[in-house]
Amino acid sequence: MNIGTNALLLIGIIYVGIIVAASWVAMIVWAYRDMRARSRDSLAQLLVALMVAVLNVPGLLIHILLRPRETLSETYERSLEEEALLQEIEEKPVCPTCRQPVQENWQACPHCRTRLKKICLHCGEKLDLSWELCPYCAGSQTSYAGVNVHHEHARPRAQEEQQWLPQPGNPQTVAATQNASSLEFIEGDDY
Repeated sequence: MNIGTNALLLIGIIYVGIIVAASWVAMIVWAYRDMRARSRDSLAQLLVALMVAVLNVPGLLIHILLRPRETLSETYERSLEEEALLQEIEEKPVCPTCRQPVQENWQACPHCRTRLKKICLHCGEKLDLSWELCPYCAGSQTSYAGVNVHHEHARPRAQEEQQWLPQPGNPQTVAATQNASSLEFIEGDDY
């Protein structure tokens, strides 16, 4: 009986020893992999593995308390999200009056009717309201209202865009001029 009890006790001790050794190795490997996912510094990765190997469970607790909060992939994803948000904020034009989102090629805000762009008198490109010179054709924008000047080299698209503009001598010119007076552009930050 004594021999059977000693054998069972020995088998139990060996079993517990194997579990403890496997747990110890697993903690070392886990701590190393965790630090490798959180830092590119190979020295820090080795130091964490050695600390867990020497101190065992207390070393693992120290690592958990002191490790970087985010993994490298989480940091990268967060920076991509921040960059995408910044680009979205910077790229989306808004109406200077009502702050509603507008498209870059719109001539007026559909929400508050603020005039956003004007058509070049020479080439038909859309220009900022404050521009006195067209950067596309170098044509001056300081002519009297209601006259559309078309050069022979103006693109067909530009002519199509200007078809909606009131033409001199057209009976709708008066009505269009009255409607255009409701479109304003407010400069500055007084809104």
